[in-house]
Amino acid sequence: MGEVTESRKEKRFKKLRDAPKSPIPSSQPKIQKVPIMLRDHKNFDKYYVPRAVAIGPFHHDNPRCKLAQKYKRMLTSKFAEFVGQKDEDLYKKIEEKIKELRECYVKEATEHINDDNLAWMLFLDGCSTLQFIYSLMNEHEEFEIKRDQVAFAQQDLFLLENQIPYQVLELLMSSSDKHEVLKDSIERFVQMHIIVPVEKQSKGQEQEHKVDITENTETKQQEGLTTDTDQKQQPKEPTHLLDLLRKRILGPPKKDVPKKEVRESPKQTFRNVQELSAAGIHFQPSKTNFLGDISFKSHCFAGFLSLPPISVDDSTRPKFMNLIAYEMCPDFQNDYGVTSYIGFLDALIDHADDVKKLRSASVLFNFLGSDEEVTKLFNEIGTDSVPNTAIYLSVKAELEKHYKTKWKTWMSQFCHDHFSSPWTILAFLGVLSALGLSGIQTWYTVHS
Repeated sequence: MGEVTESRKEKRFKKLRDAPKSPIPSSQPKIQKVPIMLRDHKNFDKYYVPRAVAIGPFHHDNPRCKLAQKYKRMLTSKFAEFVGQKDEDLYKKIEEKIKELRECYVKEATEHINDDNLAWMLFLDGCSTLQFIYSLMNEHEEFEIKRDQVAFAQQDLFLLENQIPYQVLELLMSSSDKHEVLKDSIERFVQMHIIVPVEKQSKGQEQEHKVDITENTETKQQEGLTTDTDQKQQPKEPTHLLDLLRKRILGPPKKDVPKKEVRESPKQTFRNVQELSAAGIHFQPSKTNFLGDISFKSHCFAGFLSLPPISVDDSTRPKFMNLIAYEMCPDFQNDYGVTSYIGFLDALIDHADDVKKLRSASVLFNFLGSDEEVTKLFNEIGTDSVPNTAIYLSVKAELEKHYKTKWKTWMSQFCHDHFSSPWTILAFLGVLSALGLSGIQTWYTVHS
């Protein structure tokens, strides 16, 4: 009995001593399920489970995605023909790397699948995904898939539990001279799903989106959290399509405030759009659509809060919820950029009138329905999220400073009360003109 107890004790101490050797979070997490904190969401299946096509091992046997298996075989055959490669040769590229590709998933995702079956799954999913995206982005291509299936499949490709390693796509794309064409199709596909109005995008931003697809922006965002050695080990390509979408909507890293300022900054009480507007703060679209492009400038007694334009439709909620779930993955070291943006917007939007004000400022475009629905959407998405308090800290501090400067608030309120319409402004100008003419007439009378 004593030996058993001693053996158990030794095992415990071994685990304790091995703990520091456990892998630390990185900027390239393993593909995994939605974190447990979010799995009790009442509409979990609606927002996190694929409805048309299952990609990868998690939902491979989902009965709702049976029809997609037929489409996958058709698209894979077309892909082999398009790139001018034998299907066996394409499969071999995946088969040769299967040990490495298996490591892209958490252990429980693939431990019940042997190498042959996993290689075949990734081969079919990779080829069909590439051909689907290429056909979708090149209208001259025959699709042979119903419109509703195409719409649902697009949303499914950005679900956290429905991903394959980007390395699979890269292996298949590099098989021929169609590599750049396919790469461009992926870029345009992701660009199409960025949650902003396309017509508002500037040429400068479009160029930024065309940077190398393998560029890693997370390293700079982790400034102060990673060492030089860590930075050298950062991945050269996206983890998967959802990761690529996240990189594109966040844009280049933007330094907000130095660490010293973060520690010394007082606690702010954030206010909604209506309250800020009453204090003379106006809302305007940012120069780019990157979620991190939020800034505030104070001029005289007025302030201007610049926010990236955003389109809200039926796809907005599942995209944001899966991006937030991705940022919450325990092995993903990141700055919670999307989560923090949602937290900022959630603080601004309390009522339908807040949404209306943002619409009037061309910051928000509502394709969902009523303003009440948009309010509910952002309030619900922000419920279980934990934003990075350091992001936008300087913006919040400037907003608070402007709000607490009483003379600016009073002047803004005076202008709002007395010059809120063109008629009151004209009347005021008329009074000024009359006073001016009266003064001039008096001066001439005295000096004549």
